[in-house]
Amino acid sequence: MSDSESDAGELEKGVEHFNGPVENAWLMKIPEFKPEDNPNGLVEESSFSCLFPKYREKYVKECWPLVVKALGTHHIKADLDLILGNMTVRTTRKTWDPFIIIKSRDLIKLLSRSVPFEQAVKVLEDEISCDIIKIKNLVRNKEKFVKRRSRLIGPNGCTLKSLELLTNCYVLVQGATVSAIGPYKGLQCVRKVVEETMKNIHPIYNIKALMIKRELMKDENLQEENWERFLPRFQSKNTSKRSKPKVVKKKKEYTPFPPPLQESKIDKQLASGEYFLTDEQKRSKKRQEQVAKEKRNAVVQKQRREQDFVAPEETSKRSNGAANTSDKLDVKSLKSKIAKANKRAGKDKVSTVKKSNKK
Repeated sequence: MSDSESDAGELEKGVEHFNGPVENAWLMKIPEFKPEDNPNGLVEESSFSCLFPKYREKYVKECWPLVVKALGTHHIKADLDLILGNMTVRTTRKTWDPFIIIKSRDLIKLLSRSVPFEQAVKVLEDEISCDIIKIKNLVRNKEKFVKRRSRLIGPNGCTLKSLELLTNCYVLVQGATVSAIGPYKGLQCVRKVVEETMKNIHPIYNIKALMIKRELMKDENLQEENWERFLPRFQSKNTSKRSKPKVVKKKKEYTPFPPPLQESKIDKQLASGEYFLTDEQKRSKKRQEQVAKEKRNAVVQKQRREQDFVAPEETSKRSNGAANTSDKLDVKSLKSKIAKANKRAGKDKVSTVKKSNKK
């Protein structure tokens, strides 16, 4: 027997019988906590509450007797308040496991996140845990969030199903959270895949890496080697290029002096002399400007109307056609065509003469 197998055998006996350094903590088998380990029970009562949405009320009401029965085996009391939409779990005097209240809290949390009871009840087991990953705050843009969440699910849920098979976890994407139930090592992989997917890394890279790792674990020669050379590497490509503005504004040279003041309306009137005109002169000037504007508009309108009656320029088709034919005319091909026509005509004459002689 090798040294690693002997270490694994000692680890499986329990933590109490093994006091040396641990190279691989995943090989450790946690001893089962029994009622004999805590005969006096818990000193104080602990409780947790969890709200559930309105659309889950019907399902929670139907499966609540099963929840009470499952928690009753661990001496945990469960209460359901349909008016407030609240689920509560609390310890009793008979509860001997101090960690079972945390497991019960996870159970009601999963039920509120649309996880079916058959999967959520697995959390009460020792080697099974859960992880509720919040993904809403990982992406700011709502459209990108929806697109990446659907990418995590995959077409017909195939990406999610492959992730479940590789990690031995149950994964459910619901709203702004991803609920995962399974062994601790699998939950780490699920969290990594989910977070990297929301950071715009396609989940197929991580799924490929998990598949390669599963195959490498079967090879005993590669167990102590580094596996990075076998795993696919993801190179992020920043394809978004900032579009340059159509009009590039050049910065003006810095001057310590303020810009000159703009002329007011009175200053312009003083410069043109309009300020000193009387009211009657201003009215007559305005009338003249209006008449001149109307004349200009009438001339423009007349030119626009006359454009429809202007005849288009005629092009000499004959001259253009003759020039084109002379350019494109091929003398050799024309001679060959004439020769072929003469041969056919000669053959036709000979055949007609023969027929007449026979008659």
